[in-house]
Amino acid sequence: MLHSDHDERTTAVGRRSLLKLGAAGAALSMFGPSLLTRGAAAAMPANGEVMNASHWGAFKATIKDGRFVAIKPWEKDPHPTHMLDGVLDITYSPTRIKYPMVRRAWLEKGPGAMVEDRGKGDFVRVSWDKALDLVANEIKRVQGKYGPTSIFAGSYGWRSSGCLGHPGTLLRRLMNTTGGYVKSSGDYSTGAAQVIMPHVMGSLEVYEQQTSWPVVAENTELLVFWGADPVKTCQISNTVAEHGAYPGMQAYKAKGKKVICIDPVRTETAKFFGAELVSPRPQTDVAMMLGIAHTLYTEKLHNKAFLDSCTTGFDRFVPYLTGKSDGTPKDAAWAEKICGVPAETIKDLARCFAKSRTMLAGGWSLQRQHHGEQAHWMLVTLAAMLGQIGLPGGGFGFSYHYASGGNPTTRAPRVTVISDGTVAQGAPWLTSGGVASIPCARVVDMLLNPGKEYQFNGKTERYPDIKMAYWCGGNPFAHHQDRNRQVKAWRKLETFIVHDVVWTATARMADIVLPAATSIERNDVSMVGDYSATAIVAMKKGIEPIFEARSDYDIFAGVAKRLGKEREFTEGRAEIDWVRAIYEKAYNQGKSNGVPMPDFDAFWTAGIVEFEVPPANAKFVRHAKFREDPLLNPLGTPSGLIEIFSRNIEKMGYDDCPPHPAWMEPLERLAGPDTKYPLHVAASHPNDRLHSQLCGTKLNLGYRIAGREPCLMNPADAAARGIKDGDLVRLFNGRGQILVGVRISGDVMPGVVQVYEGGWYDPAEPGVVGTLCKYGDVNVLTPDIPSSKLAMATCGQTVMAEAEKFKGTVPEVTVFSAPAAAA
Repeated sequence: MLHSDHDERTTAVGRRSLLKLGAAGAALSMFGPSLLTRGAAAAMPANGEVMNASHWGAFKATIKDGRFVAIKPWEKDPHPTHMLDGVLDITYSPTRIKYPMVRRAWLEKGPGAMVEDRGKGDFVRVSWDKALDLVANEIKRVQGKYGPTSIFAGSYGWRSSGCLGHPGTLLRRLMNTTGGYVKSSGDYSTGAAQVIMPHVMGSLEVYEQQTSWPVVAENTELLVFWGADPVKTCQISNTVAEHGAYPGMQAYKAKGKKVICIDPVRTETAKFFGAELVSPRPQTDVAMMLGIAHTLYTEKLHNKAFLDSCTTGFDRFVPYLTGKSDGTPKDAAWAEKICGVPAETIKDLARCFAKSRTMLAGGWSLQRQHHGEQAHWMLVTLAAMLGQIGLPGGGFGFSYHYASGGNPTTRAPRVTVISDGTVAQGAPWLTSGGVASIPCARVVDMLLNPGKEYQFNGKTERYPDIKMAYWCGGNPFAHHQDRNRQVKAWRKLETFIVHDVVWTATARMADIVLPAATSIERNDVSMVGDYSATAIVAMKKGIEPIFEARSDYDIFAGVAKRLGKEREFTEGRAEIDWVRAIYEKAYNQGKSNGVPMPDFDAFWTAGIVEFEVPPANAKFVRHAKFREDPLLNPLGTPSGLIEIFSRNIEKMGYDDCPPHPAWMEPLERLAGPDTKYPLHVAASHPNDRLHSQLCGTKLNLGYRIAGREPCLMNPADAAARGIKDGDLVRLFNGRGQILVGVRISGDVMPGVVQVYEGGWYDPAEPGVVGTLCKYGDVNVLTPDIPSSKLAMATCGQTVMAEAEKFKGTVPEVTVFSAPAAAA
């Protein structure tokens, strides 16, 4: 099925980890070397339970007569999510891709034929041999005619769990053996933050372990969730969710200590904690932070000793903060005019932050906007002024809302994804490889502007001329912005190849569609817990792939064979051999580090192996060593200190990213000077799916309104437009239009509507630019502009629109059934 999986692990110091292994596995391991043959290890039960895993947690699948009939969470999961039901439902969904399919015009008239008809569903079924021949021949044709920079193999985005079935890595592995390709760098989740933070903190910060929840529960006096909703978003994980944040949050709540949520919406987290809610106008957080910082400085509440010893550049930031450099003090009164929060409230927040042990837990929504780099930079600056970075329960954290960051890390060795064939290994979207790379959020700009120069993080680059795109394990027609611009850009492609499990909008836009297996239809292995490394889980094949689906590994092996690269791609290994090799690499690492583990066969029989948290890791405080001695434990910045002013960014001379955090007007915002539309659209993460994953399952029956994506609207905004609860509404701006169902609620502030991202794109007239999306894909409305020249990241939270009650014949939603030719 349909990105980001790296973190910083603490060095485990303490008593030896205790291994917990099921009785069956323990008994088997007593007999020494393997009692399971290769075939036995891969065998499936016709009836019974098998262990498997997903982004929503580890689970046991009940198999009856060769069918996947029931699902239940792993018994050690402390907070199972209801979304596991969607994992079962998608297996037999009417949206499953059953057979290899080829767009008729492409098949009959050749690459580039009738590109404006993409998305209309006119497909022809072909055999697997024919499909794989077409793919291999097209790779050879395009590389031979146009060169290696003519194929884009980005495939960024979330995908199914598992270390072997990692589609984007497998695609890069194939392309690295066959002559080269263009890849993407960065991601949509944290595109701006992961570029700015290395300049400021010397590390990504957004994918690294947080001060542990036990430390927060014990020491934090004020917990501030700024644009973060962990009660909702910690249901999922990039690897396999272990949901360890929920006991952590419960422990903090039980202490009765204060929580503030800064958000335009009363979130699930705000409700869980009974938190104080402060709602600045969306996209004005930096102005509000500056108002807080001004109060801290002028009332001498800032920690000068910490700023002097652990930061650099504060002296160059102060003239901007006080207005000495531009004549505009960034005081609370100034901030109020921009963010709408009363000046006294801003001052009270500054005083409250300063007098308490305060943890500022920032969300990623803050940086998914125009000039998004500034929000994370300014939040770090606030934390530095408070002087609590590196103290137990104080400072900042950017991953408390992601994958249960803060759940303490065990001593487990890591199971890593299959190599993509490059020398440098690490996060799959950051590895080297390919012959060129673009920032992932600029793919549409690349297609529309071949040869155009652009700036990125201090470098001048040039867009390649792409003729073919190959996608698997991602859904760009869900997560990319400005859908109509994207539809236009896709016409530049001669060929578009897609692997997927279901008929997403991306699959419907393809020329060649290959049906991929779900995780229950193949064997794999994964870590449980991105940060905690709680366990290693066997993802056991429970059923044969339905219809003609194949695993991504098998598909790519077939293409590699036709390109004369089968040996290079497979290394002579079948699926179960790779699973064994991945586990045994971790096993050997554990053995070297004194962490006992069962051999592969015992592990595979037991289904899961757990690891214990050393006491030292439960007490982990992020940046404690740096604070203790900045000279001996420097950060990775040029100065070794927190850089409030960056000389490197100063040298870049960008007009949209100054060398210190600053307020900059976005393209459009609520009450902004040049904004044409009155409603800000909060494109929030959904509660019942992972981005677009599981959108096409029965889960959507629980949240759809008028058969569409729900739109949360304040009563005042609804009354002003004559809109009632449950109405079908057209939400529109100059970029596009969508249908949504309205739920009226005081949980959203006036002037803001909330529409979850990830709703499947369902155009009334496929391929027509500007057509109505019948279901409610919010990215029809969002702008496709870069955050700045520094990061070139997405601006999915920069969007204004208008709403009106829909009139006329209501169009039928058709995206949740397969195209007619593929049914």
